[in-house]
Amino acid sequence: MHSLDDVYESFELLEDWSERYRFLIELGEELTPMEDALKTDATKVKGCLSQVWVVGRREGDVMRFFADSDAHIVRGLVALVMRMYDGKSPAEIVGFDHQGVLVKLGLDKHLSPGRSNGLHSMIKRIVALAQVELANAPSA
Repeated sequence: MHSLDDVYESFELLEDWSERYRFLIELGEELTPMEDALKTDATKVKGCLSQVWVVGRREGDVMRFFADSDAHIVRGLVALVMRMYDGKSPAEIVGFDHQGVLVKLGLDKHLSPGRSNGLHSMIKRIVALAQVELANAPSA
């Protein structure tokens, strides 16, 4: 599985946006399939033109996410978001500079408004799940 650093490297090597979109689609193909039972209205991300589902749970000190989409490029964006957040602590998730990642990759300027809104909706959901975990954490 490609790391976020691998994604940065690949984007730098790829000449044009059609190749970058193809790479995003390949990232989406690496996602672990999400069980259909998890694809419910409660896990569906609001604000996405495509169907996107995100489930998160805490495992020890970190959050684990499972996500999927019914659209190829959006599934690639889901895979990118997983690389940004999966395996981080709730505090790291809440403090993570996702906008910096999008700028570094150029996605802030090259996504359609609909895809951009959907991407931000996914991120918002993940951050909200982490905030719930932070709020429920026992005090030291």
